[in-house]
Amino acid sequence: MTAELLVNVTFSEMRVAYINGGILQEIHIERAAQRGTVGNIYKGRVSRVLPGMQAAFIDIGLEKAAFLHASDITPHTKCFTDYEKKNFLVRDIVDLVRQGQDLMVQVVKDPLGNKGARLTTDITLPSRYLVFIPGASHIGISQRIESESERERLKAEVADYCDDIGCFIIRTAAEGVDEKELAQDAIFLKRLWMKVTERKKRNQTCCLLYGELALEQRILRDFAGAALDRIRVDSRLTYELLLEFTHEYIPEMVNKLELYSGKQPIFDFYDIENEIQRSLDRKVALKSGGYLIIDQTEAMTTIDINTGAFVGYRNLDETIFNTNIEATQAIARQLRLRNLGGIIIIDFIDMRNDDHRRRVLHSLEMVLSKDRAKTGINGFSALGLVEMTRKRTRESIEHILCEHCPICKGRGMLKTVETVCYEIMREILRIHHSYDCDRFLIYVSPEVGKALKNNELYALAEVEIFIGKQVKLHIEPFYIQEQFDIVII
Repeated sequence: MTAELLVNVTFSEMRVAYINGGILQEIHIERAAQRGTVGNIYKGRVSRVLPGMQAAFIDIGLEKAAFLHASDITPHTKCFTDYEKKNFLVRDIVDLVRQGQDLMVQVVKDPLGNKGARLTTDITLPSRYLVFIPGASHIGISQRIESESERERLKAEVADYCDDIGCFIIRTAAEGVDEKELAQDAIFLKRLWMKVTERKKRNQTCCLLYGELALEQRILRDFAGAALDRIRVDSRLTYELLLEFTHEYIPEMVNKLELYSGKQPIFDFYDIENEIQRSLDRKVALKSGGYLIIDQTEAMTTIDINTGAFVGYRNLDETIFNTNIEATQAIARQLRLRNLGGIIIIDFIDMRNDDHRRRVLHSLEMVLSKDRAKTGINGFSALGLVEMTRKRTRESIEHILCEHCPICKGRGMLKTVETVCYEIMREILRIHHSYDCDRFLIYVSPEVGKALKNNELYALAEVEIFIGKQVKLHIEPFYIQEQFDIVII
């Protein structure tokens, strides 16, 4: 299957699409005015310590103070086994930082909604094959490198570059890479770290010490080692910048770069625009006729699977099983495409067969193993729900492209016309008991006005008789359905 990266550049926006087998798998969007901060290293100052939350707010020069939890201050770089991480004692925040203290911190999560960026003091500097961790004394290695002999070879070659300054994590892309390239990465990262520490000594507080690469360069770095067939760019300037970048850092990608010069916009040519629009829909159709319903909330994301028009071929159990298996593929793709993270609850169609449940869970684990973001699956709960997590560092596509509806205020629903009519009548009665007036003038939306003149005319007449005063309607064409005003005369 052909794997491609498509880079679309407009005036103040950069979009990168990853296509595999002709199907959009990932979409990354970065805007000049809203450039992400994940990976940036800052010299910040503790503005407030909150013992009750075991956290501190750090001023790093952004609009909102960033958040640093006590667990992100402890030196996790010294904990490599699961047992060590689980049993590492997190100290009290009061013992770790004080107000006014200067700290070197790194952003691990972009600001989301009303929340500021999330920080850590465990600094990491990534490159193509390695991640440098200052202060670390152990070599880590990607679990996706399965060959034991290859793991030992890579560790041995990287060990020569570990010292008191720090050590490395070996990335998946390093598999099969020779010692010379690993050495280049290691030397580059250590030089970069020295520059960061020099800037820290030289610069004032609340300043940027190291900025993560631009989106297009970051994507190329992260896809280094991936089986890409070509990288198409629709901007000559960006194409030339990427040529220079790949020549210096990723020479094996130079021949894969192409300048797209077609008359049709590149995202239209590959039907990416329509895919982006579909990624905002709640409903995702499955080829069999079933469908997913995806709801994203502040607390979690829920995914519900339904058979829909799929009636199967043999029996109900097989129909449900086949729909759930197909859904696992769609779920994995939608998580990547929409960049959904945090807690995710999946409501598969109920399966009575234990073997079917195991196979569906195994299928989900297999498709998620290809995800570049870290995922964890807790299996089926007592209620038959699958609980999982996916690492969230940047905002989802929905949060980037959309905002809360000013009419429903993000609820996704409006009060019915009947509900608004009865609210108006209750408000008239309330005002009647509180104020002395001759008549009422009601300003309403066209939909509510139509109802009050037709279906609810009798109820409104009863209100007039009860209060002994005239109620006159005035239609305001620009009022939303829930909006109304009552004027007493």
